[in-house]
Amino acid sequence: MPVKGRIIRVAGPLVVAEGMQGVQMYEMVEVGEERLVGEVNRIVGDKAYIQVYETTTGLKPGEPVYGTGSPLSVELGPGIIGKIYDGIQRPLDAIRDKTQSIFIRRGVKVPALDRSKKWHFKPSGLRVGDKVSGGDVLGEVPETPLVTHRVLVPPDVHGVLRWIAPEGEYTIEEPIAEVETADGKKIEIKMYHKWPVRKPRPILEKFEPVEPLITGLRVIDTMFPMAKGGTGAIPGPFGSGKTVTLQSLAKWSSAKIVIYIGCGERGNEMTEVLESFPKLKDPWTGRPMMERTVLIANTSNMPVAAREASIYTGITIAEYYRDMGYDTLLVADSTSRWAEALREIAGRLEEMPAEEGYPSYLASRLAEFYSRAGRVRVPGKPERIGSVTVVGAVSPPGGDFTEPVTANTKRFIRVFWALDAKLAYSRHYPAINWLLSYSAYVDTVAKWWHENVSPKWREYRDLAYELLLREDELRDIVRLVGTEGLSEKDKLILEVARIIREGFLQQNAFDKIDAFATPQKQWKQLETIIEFYHAALDAIQHGVTVKEIREKLADKIRAFIMARYNVPNDKIEEIDKIKQELLKGIEELVKKHGGAAALAQTA
Repeated sequence: MPVKGRIIRVAGPLVVAEGMQGVQMYEMVEVGEERLVGEVNRIVGDKAYIQVYETTTGLKPGEPVYGTGSPLSVELGPGIIGKIYDGIQRPLDAIRDKTQSIFIRRGVKVPALDRSKKWHFKPSGLRVGDKVSGGDVLGEVPETPLVTHRVLVPPDVHGVLRWIAPEGEYTIEEPIAEVETADGKKIEIKMYHKWPVRKPRPILEKFEPVEPLITGLRVIDTMFPMAKGGTGAIPGPFGSGKTVTLQSLAKWSSAKIVIYIGCGERGNEMTEVLESFPKLKDPWTGRPMMERTVLIANTSNMPVAAREASIYTGITIAEYYRDMGYDTLLVADSTSRWAEALREIAGRLEEMPAEEGYPSYLASRLAEFYSRAGRVRVPGKPERIGSVTVVGAVSPPGGDFTEPVTANTKRFIRVFWALDAKLAYSRHYPAINWLLSYSAYVDTVAKWWHENVSPKWREYRDLAYELLLREDELRDIVRLVGTEGLSEKDKLILEVARIIREGFLQQNAFDKIDAFATPQKQWKQLETIIEFYHAALDAIQHGVTVKEIREKLADKIRAFIMARYNVPNDKIEEIDKIKQELLKGIEELVKKHGGAAALAQTA
């Protein structure tokens, strides 16, 4: 029997209701005459403290509160891909059509999935009398040209299949199978089911992430790689390029499904996503990007409390597609705004604050969120392995990485892409600082690069990274004594590090060619730099100076740096030609020096 109470207090997004005996923690409730969506997050006696996910302006004591008897859940079924939802999975286009307004009206109720659209269901090989359990594939639906939706038995259903629908057109409300449980109860299965957002979906086994998530960004794929099923964060101050970097990940990554959550960011940033994604072509298939993307728009002018729900809504959808055997990427922009929602609610609940006013359970909430990532074997037949990769932006005030959200996030992630305001102001994008960033997946993905790109990848990648670290050390010396006080070898390190920075690490997210570099193109660029370094090092042993190399080969070095703009991914053999020109130029300098040395000896 649903609970019915009444409001006794309203404090911003927090509503206190009495007469709520029997209500559960995290139960979804409907608040006030307009039945606003809320969630119970504390119970004291018959009082329930409710976090309301819509604006509470105008609510007053005495209005009713209705319990629903179920936790805050999302609808999972065909029709999710290509949708734009708010933080509690209400489709924005359906709200617009219903209200004829560009604003989300309070209390508006719209189903997350279209009830009238017919989907072409094709049953799998299961037969009547077969035992089925949660995760078994009942059939397939072509959700978009890029995504085949596998209709799964809900995780909590087990029994004997008594009936399965023949191939045909069905709405998601029409039954497509019937299962009889051990106690004789018959359960109708539809193409969709509901799942609580705070409850991770079940898995059988978790694996070490070993396959890289190719993003097309050289500084990420080569220097600080992300693995499918991994966890990462992009912290950075205002204006350092978090949103553009996250959008590049969402646009170009090799994940099959992308969930993009705009969590408390400015409306114009989400508008840019909404405008650009439908027009973009997926680099892996050439199809429109929205055919594999779900957008959750929860902007800064929406209620703060709804930010928390948006994170859980996104990760639950990501887990659902993972259960179909897909690699999913969840991008959250930004988890700092989510943490601010936790701080506001904790303050309203009068909880004892921890550092900087954040609740003491901030670390455990972050751990819960990031722990739902992973590469896993999922329940059900046929056997499937899927992954959820989670990347969250963090917005530390003033770029202070010691503040609580960044510091606690670092404890639960394995890739840290630190954005640097100085790099951003010097127009070096992506502004990922190679001295502060790290990836714990370099070892695990090295085998993939070895087998699919080049056996020398790890050796060359490590050398390039060492050169960048050594350049930073040498800069301190240069500030004191100038470049003339350096040895020729150290001068060469400075020159090659400059080429790495300008010709490899920098990348223009808005350039048609440079926005996305295939692993093969990245390798060719890296190989050219390292082989140039080895050849130049050998030339120095023969008396060639770095000044000569820089002056005589200036045009060839410039041609290599510009190759990132000029050489498309399908014409990477042109980089080999540039490499040969560079090596030939160094060889000529060595010959010239050899001849000069011989003349000097005869004289």
